[in-house]
Amino acid sequence: MTVGTPGSEIELETSRLLLRPWRVAEAPVQHELWTERDPRVPPHRRIDADGHPTVAELEDAIRTQPVWSTGLLAVERKTSRDVIGYCGLVDSGRGPAAEPELAFELLRRVWRQGYATEAATAVLDWARASGYERLWATVWDWNTASRRVLAKVGFTETDRKEVDALHGTTLFNTRRL
Repeated sequence: MTVGTPGSEIELETSRLLLRPWRVAEAPVQHELWTERDPRVPPHRRIDADGHPTVAELEDAIRTQPVWSTGLLAVERKTSRDVIGYCGLVDSGRGPAAEPELAFELLRRVWRQGYATEAATAVLDWARASGYERLWATVWDWNTASRRVLAKVGFTETDRKEVDALHGTTLFNTRRL
């Protein structure tokens, strides 16, 4: 499930940001996100030894996978018009049916400027207006910055955890809207 209807373009605006569908030409930003990921992130979510996913593969994903137009929206700074990451809702299959997961990831160079909190707040407002009653978010126990963002936007950690001895424990968070 993606949030929204394929073919319908979701655009959210804050004072500093525009959240909108990805453009194929922005695949290098996605590639940069992949290359910056913490080494504790599982290998299937990082660039592999053969350089995959490539920019061309990410371009194809933007063209063909609805999640990049209706779920995980590009986060663009309005003043500089540059894309700095993504934020949105997806069905990860980990939460109850009809309760999507909030997901966000920003380029390291823009961390600690409040963009993740601002983007997440816009997505939460949109989710509430769209009739969702509760959202989920998962985060690695070692990812203190993302845990702080989730707390700032009103998520609370649940008792549910998925322990992975190699990559860390995934914590499940929820928020009523």
